[in-house]
Amino acid sequence: MDEQHSGRPRPVDRWTPDLSNWPDLTVVYLGMKVKEPRGIKTLLSFGPKINKSVADRPDGLLLHENMIFSLWPLHVGMRQYWRDYESLERWTRSGAHKEWWRSFVRNSGGTGFWHELYSRNGEMEGTFLDMDGMGMTKFAPTVPTKGTMFSARRRLRRQGEAEESPVITEEELYGAPK
Repeated sequence: MDEQHSGRPRPVDRWTPDLSNWPDLTVVYLGMKVKEPRGIKTLLSFGPKINKSVADRPDGLLLHENMIFSLWPLHVGMRQYWRDYESLERWTRSGAHKEWWRSFVRNSGGTGFWHELYSRNGEMEGTFLDMDGMGMTKFAPTVPTKGTMFSARRRLRRQGEAEESPVITEEELYGAPK
């Protein structure tokens, strides 16, 4: 007999993920929002590239999920679970992502982009390009993405150097400091 017929509530099924195999689990949310008509073309051009990069199963990627945040203005994104920060960082500094990022930070193509990163060890960071009033920026003050805030590794205050060279240096993007 089910709850409707017995008159007694059925206990809720509760499940909890056992994350013990992933002590350095890193989750990243990413989003792109159309801000001008030409942004629709920019956004749609990334779908096939993202699908290919995920289909290639980069080392360390545990799960990729697509998301829709709003239909108007069009705002889509994804959530990715990575074995560890180093795997995510290595992937972002190679292949299609590297090419896309170098181009995007120079010209957003009528879109805005953001990411927020959460690590099992309690680290959090985010970056927002041509975006306002999103996620962490709704409650935290913002500062320019320069100096110690230029890269995710620096924002997380992670020691050491990345295995791969940066996609773009601060000097390439902004010029030599004055």
